[in-house]
Amino acid sequence: MARLPRLVVPGYPHHVIQRGIDRQAIVRTATDHEALRGFIVEEARAAGVALHAYVLMPNHFHLLVTPAQEGALARMMQSIGRRHVRHFNVQAQRSGTLWEGRYRCAVLQPEAFLLAAMAYLDLNPVRAGLAESAADYPWSSHRHCIGQAVDKGLSPHPLYWALGNTPFAREQAYADLVARGLVAELVRRLTDSGLHGWALGDEAFLAGLQKQTPRRVLKGRPGRPPTQAAL
Repeated sequence: MARLPRLVVPGYPHHVIQRGIDRQAIVRTATDHEALRGFIVEEARAAGVALHAYVLMPNHFHLLVTPAQEGALARMMQSIGRRHVRHFNVQAQRSGTLWEGRYRCAVLQPEAFLLAAMAYLDLNPVRAGLAESAADYPWSSHRHCIGQAVDKGLSPHPLYWALGNTPFAREQAYADLVARGLVAELVRRLTDSGLHGWALGDEAFLAGLQKQTPRRVLKGRPGRPPTQAAL
């Protein structure tokens, strides 16, 4: 069966995942982390992709982005991939590919899943046992979102701005949201949609999205709505 093309719809947030081949490391040192973060910021800006959140894990990374135009996300990811492979191979004295095939991405309904997806990224190191809390992990956008650091290159989503009328109010509201955590079913849905490329949203959102693309937005029959609304 032919592989479906990625579902990318300009103007909507996308959860993007890129993994290392055979689960091998894609970053080993602080220099590697800083380089990859720099490549992501620079290429997002060059491609016209708004970078809302990110987390760099030892053998993969997650992004939450909104591309402005058709093809922008692909250009950004191709450039990030090429640049980081060159950097990593020089640093590690290796050759060959670094990535496990093509990147994966899923379109998200903003109102239902944008903030949850941000928290999902921030809590990924905690779930993996790499940090006690999201704020303890230095290689994500979490500290910027809670006011503990300045991470240039980020473009906070309007739903993040709507969390409060002042920077302190927004930062505290978001910190509280992450501290509450995510229920296991929501973590499962975000993981599954990201890995398999199916859009995530309620029935009305998915029906409207299907009208904008010939590619199926859900697993199963084209245009078939889910039986359960978004959490």
